[in-house]
Amino acid sequence: MKKDATPRAVLLDAAGTLIDVARPLGDAYSRLARDFGGNLDPDTMTAGFRTVFADTPPMAFPGRRGAALDRAERAWWRAVVERVTRMAGDVPEFDAYFDRLYAHYASAPAWRVYPEVPEVLAALRERDLRLAVVSNFDSRLPPLLDALGLAPFFDAVVCSGAVGAAKPDGAIFAHALAVLGIDAHEALHVGDSRVNDYDGARAAGIEALLVDRGTTTSRAGAIPDLRGIPNWLAEA
Repeated sequence: MKKDATPRAVLLDAAGTLIDVARPLGDAYSRLARDFGGNLDPDTMTAGFRTVFADTPPMAFPGRRGAALDRAERAWWRAVVERVTRMAGDVPEFDAYFDRLYAHYASAPAWRVYPEVPEVLAALRERDLRLAVVSNFDSRLPPLLDALGLAPFFDAVVCSGAVGAAKPDGAIFAHALAVLGIDAHEALHVGDSRVNDYDGARAAGIEALLVDRGTTTSRAGAIPDLRGIPNWLAEA
């Protein structure tokens, strides 16, 4: 961000930045699998997700809307879960298992809001900043944020599936800027992925901060949690 520019908006990633799963993925997937005859190793599930996510094209479906978008997003997740499940064991009733999982992660109890998030979002609103979520997520995100009590803070929720472009692609950032009616140098993006959030935003001409939760080492451009945003803005 130009030091002489006045910030007008903050863009935020969702998972890992605003919210996190309520319990480790491997544990949750394994527990639910038992209801459908499955016996999955939690540690293998957790490691499998890292491998499969890294090897799977991002969730972006250009031109898809409505029911067609829902089907594409669901099929994307089904393929991911099926690959990971095969690594960790077997679930005889896989279709019913996947349906339960998909519904579970659309519900508030499957997630938790990081403790500082509501206070920080309220503080940003008090500065008259526009706020938007920019996430490689599916269409379940807007109602999920509503159920978690975060939706009122945001002017827009931009999901990669619907936009047809996923971070770090600059197109998803450009879409968010257009929705908010601002230029790139007037925005700050905050997220927990070095490649998708920090590098992606900066390549799009947007200043960025990397959320590095649990870190004990100070790094340029990194903050330990979202309380670093107001401090950074005060110095910008």
